[in-house]
Amino acid sequence: MNEYLNRGIKEIITEFPEIEGILNDYEIGCGPCSVGTCLLKDIVTIHRLTEGQEQELMARIAKAIHPDKDIKIPETEKRTEVKPKEFRYAPPIKKLVDEHVLIKRWIALIPQVVDYCDVKTEEGRQLILDGVDLIRSYADKFHHAKEEDILFKYFDEDSDIIKVMHEDHTRARAYVKAILDALDKGDETAISENLMAYRELLTEHIKKEDEILYPWMDNNLSTTQVGKLYSQFEKADKEIGFSPEKYEHFIIKLEEKFKQKEK
Repeated sequence: MNEYLNRGIKEIITEFPEIEGILNDYEIGCGPCSVGTCLLKDIVTIHRLTEGQEQELMARIAKAIHPDKDIKIPETEKRTEVKPKEFRYAPPIKKLVDEHVLIKRWIALIPQVVDYCDVKTEEGRQLILDGVDLIRSYADKFHHAKEEDILFKYFDEDSDIIKVMHEDHTRARAYVKAILDALDKGDETAISENLMAYRELLTEHIKKEDEILYPWMDNNLSTTQVGKLYSQFEKADKEIGFSPEKYEHFIIKLEEKFKQKEK
């Protein structure tokens, strides 16, 4: 079993497809991951399962790999028990989690934007441009920049989990570019497809960060690093050159607009 702990998870899933379903039972969604080079041993550690859950998961994986053998489960590094979903983030990490809230409110509105938006009108075009502005300014320049330029530098940027985050950011930017290209052409179908693709990507991306990446990072930052990180975030926010409240007002107005349309 030890040999499989040091193999990439995608490779293992390809060889033993049922393992994807086993991982899904523990809300470890490695199957659709765009990179998928994480080692099995790292997958288990990063997702912060309790020791009991970890032993149960490894036993099921071992059974899938060696159905006719009684495999001894390798002992893993002892660590503090955590209750799934109950994360207490350090202040700088909590700041990033809080910033996700506005982004999630935007992506929750995207289906309605797609349904109601008519880019043949000036109002419709402006709605798309305002949405793209929120993505590029708030989600990317204000939020993602703190991750890429500051937070990720505290860790090995060649690690698979951080590569996944970078890849997600790159894909998100590509969707935004495609939205603007489609807007120039008046192609509502392409606008809708790329908006929905962005929504799907960011929904999973935020879930991975809030429930996997951030807790893992938080657990590995020293007290000194947390303080330094907080100061760096504060400095970055002051230098951003715009008020994030602008985008909260945009979302509030959009939410109110769609509520009125539903009446």
